[in-house]
Amino acid sequence: MNWISSVVRPKISSFWTKRDTPNNLWIKCPETGEMVFHRDLEQNQWVVPGSGFHMRMPVPKRLETLFDGGTYETLSLPSVPLDPLKFRDERRYQDRLRDARAKTGRDDAVTVAKGAIETLPVTVAIQDFAFMGGSLGMAAGEAIVTGAEAAIRERTPYVLFAASGGARMQEGILSLMQMPRTTAAVIALREAGLPYIVVLTNPTTGGVTASYAMLGDVHIAEPGALIGFAGPRVIEQTIRQKLPDGFQRAEYLHEHGMVDLVVHRHEMRGTLAKLMRVMMHQLPPAPEAIALPSPESVAGGETQAEGESAGGTPKAEQEPASVST
Repeated sequence: MNWISSVVRPKISSFWTKRDTPNNLWIKCPETGEMVFHRDLEQNQWVVPGSGFHMRMPVPKRLETLFDGGTYETLSLPSVPLDPLKFRDERRYQDRLRDARAKTGRDDAVTVAKGAIETLPVTVAIQDFAFMGGSLGMAAGEAIVTGAEAAIRERTPYVLFAASGGARMQEGILSLMQMPRTTAAVIALREAGLPYIVVLTNPTTGGVTASYAMLGDVHIAEPGALIGFAGPRVIEQTIRQKLPDGFQRAEYLHEHGMVDLVVHRHEMRGTLAKLMRVMMHQLPPAPEAIALPSPESVAGGETQAEGESAGGTPKAEQEPASVST
């Protein structure tokens, strides 16, 4: 072969070859349309730097940035029947569950972990909206009850990060029964004299709002979070009136007394620590005793805690799932 075939032709062909690049290197802000490089977004805890819009945060990264040193232990959760009603709509419920587990790397919508925030032991439960819209089913209800029982047993505050589209319709009445079950768990926490703090993230709607999400001793909302029972469009169609600007958003609900605080994600850890110390009647620790989250965890890198924690919580994708109501 001559030099034209062996050198020139491959170089020319390389100009037209499509390069394989990830499709999530740049993320668009839903509020302003600003394009943000994914590493910059991760380093800013999934808050868009320009607009301050709070994107959904993967569960492992939220845990890492919340606990001292990014170290935590996930709790093992009881197993529940996979598909008790043998439900099928457009697809089988078992197929939907299998896809959600493959996408998120977790068994269901709620993860429970324990660790320390500014040296104060705490039990934390987090709903993952990427898992079937964070819908409340038997497994999620069991996880929340298990977290409350662990908090009572360890005598720690219980912090719950809510993100859900409501009850899981594929489980019917068994899903709705999780509302009184989780309410009973909250009552048990109150009788034990332990703080129960709810952080409402975007979105928190449906049966979750009608039960444990609005039964906290303190309700904190992330900026711009949608919080309510029915969505604004459903309400407008029902009452046939235009709703006020910002209706059901965190700031509107704070002005009208439905939530106690609207806290930026960067200030969430410190705010939770202050509230828990006041409610547990404990003095603040010395500054040198506080182990801040590692820079690697804030920047989106893996930490030892993520791989070695009980249950081995894997990484979660940030792509939202459809809401099950």
